[in-house]
Amino acid sequence: MSARRLLAVAGLLYAAGLNAAPAQAPGQPDPARVTAGTYTTDPAHTMVEFRINHMGFADTFGLFGSITGTLVLDPPHLDQAQVAVRIPVRKILTTSQGLTEHLLMPSGAVKPDYFGPKPADALFNSTKVTPAADGKSAVIDGQLTLNGVTKPVTIAARFTGAGKGLLSSALNVGFEGTAQIKRSDFGLVADFPLVGDQVDLTISATFVHK
Repeated sequence: MSARRLLAVAGLLYAAGLNAAPAQAPGQPDPARVTAGTYTTDPAHTMVEFRINHMGFADTFGLFGSITGTLVLDPPHLDQAQVAVRIPVRKILTTSQGLTEHLLMPSGAVKPDYFGPKPADALFNSTKVTPAADGKSAVIDGQLTLNGVTKPVTIAARFTGAGKGLLSSALNVGFEGTAQIKRSDFGLVADFPLVGDQVDLTISATFVHK
């Protein structure tokens, strides 16, 4: 093989090495990686899925994204953790344009069926965190403000990973959570009982160390 060809092959191998994927994902489910401090949400990777029964046939899904907020965390004192997030209801997503429009449309002179065209952001603020013995899960009690109504909500949360992001050296931490609410508690009573009252929430959140 000529020297020129050897140099070309070496260049290709070098470029491939630069573009190769890391040996493992940067985030790993190791609590020892987490450091104390204040974290902010990664809005592109923090979301809440809602699930509600439709007419007794099957469940309908939707999604809230672009979520902003903070997490204050100190690993030796997880019971003192605090989380506060803001959820822009106006950016609700479903797989049906008609359903999305219905959720955000005015439908009468008195009040809309659901959120209306200019809904206020939903807010969640934790009031108590109870860590589990495994060090990777916790129960988060807090207050959820939705549709102008504030009610207590409990989230079952699980730590899913921590590590430095690929695009910066900032530490990322990830969590998943589940919760249940009744839409009637928040004044969202349209189409009941054709549409169920219980709403199942699944939360996926990434926070970035400041």
